[in-house]
Amino acid sequence: MKRKSKRFILKSFIFWRVSVFAFLFFALATTSLQNNFLGGGMSSYLKQPFLWAWANFDGEHYLSIAYQGYQSLTYFFFPVYPLTIAFVAKFLGNGFESLAISGLLISNISLLIALIGLWKLIKLDYKSEIARLTILLLLAFPTSFYLGSVYTESLFLALVVWSMYFARKGKWIAAGILGALLTATRVVGLAIVPALLVEAYLQIKDKEKINLIQIATGILLSVLGIVLYLLYLNKVTGDPLEFIHNVGIFGQQRSSSLVLLPQVFYRYFYKVLPNINYSYLPIVFTTYLEIITALLFLGITIASFFKLRLSYAFYLAIGYIIPTLSGSFSSFHRYVLILFPAFILIAVWLSEQNKWIKYATLIILAAGLLIATSLFTRGFWVA
Repeated sequence: MKRKSKRFILKSFIFWRVSVFAFLFFALATTSLQNNFLGGGMSSYLKQPFLWAWANFDGEHYLSIAYQGYQSLTYFFFPVYPLTIAFVAKFLGNGFESLAISGLLISNISLLIALIGLWKLIKLDYKSEIARLTILLLLAFPTSFYLGSVYTESLFLALVVWSMYFARKGKWIAAGILGALLTATRVVGLAIVPALLVEAYLQIKDKEKINLIQIATGILLSVLGIVLYLLYLNKVTGDPLEFIHNVGIFGQQRSSSLVLLPQVFYRYFYKVLPNINYSYLPIVFTTYLEIITALLFLGITIASFFKLRLSYAFYLAIGYIIPTLSGSFSSFHRYVLILFPAFILIAVWLSEQNKWIKYATLIILAAGLLIATSLFTRGFWVA
């Protein structure tokens, strides 16, 4: 990897991190505070908003699991991230604040590792311009602040891009180990399994000498993470699918039974959008961001089967479908952050446009990032 490429990644990361902090300053001055689901609670948030604002909503759950282990109704949150938080926090001192710092360190370092891996993965097939645009699009995306928050997105992204990179390079054991961590980080990590299977097929088809034992071992390893978690759930709750059966704790927008994608779109266009409170900006912004993202990424997913490597297309398609099976696009604009092939395909399209379209795209995305960051850091539900 060239020094120029490393400098671009580092500068992009630093500029993004400074910008997101600036958006928090803006939010503190302009946006009212919602007092529910604040990281660390109201008193901690008011004392140190620059720390606790990044642990709102799900961040509280991850810190709670890291602090006291799994409790009832928390099994939806897979173990790798909170366990890593708890481990790193041991070197930072005792207390809940150390856990929050640990979570932020893990997320931000993971993002930097993910960007390096994404660059190397893209460069296997494309020129540097596509890699640069992909990284800029990802960092400018309206929900990218989650990549630097106490959430799993950046860790997941690092694991998936490096797993795919090692698979592309024929290092299947390494790909499988990272895949195992992936499937124990979030349920959508299961998308790596068919992606690796398709990648194996592509390599077997194109090369005469392939180590089939290593390929099979790597793919089997990738399933190990979720298998171990299911065994743990069965032991402590008696239900290996407890994380699915309690999905209702997230509200009526989620269902514990499977719902097909056309039904989800129908629900949004005929039930959700006509009935939201259009006088309340946060819900309007969030709901439209959900459906716009769902439509945009659906089109990109379909196009990926014609424009991208087949293993990427399978990962993108399954990664798109899994979050919708509960019957909602709630948080979908956060979930797509880990669908790296979509950002590659957008970058390929954008590279063919004039500079003004590129600038306009990035500016629109950044404006959405400003609004979303302001809402989230002040306790409003975004995703």
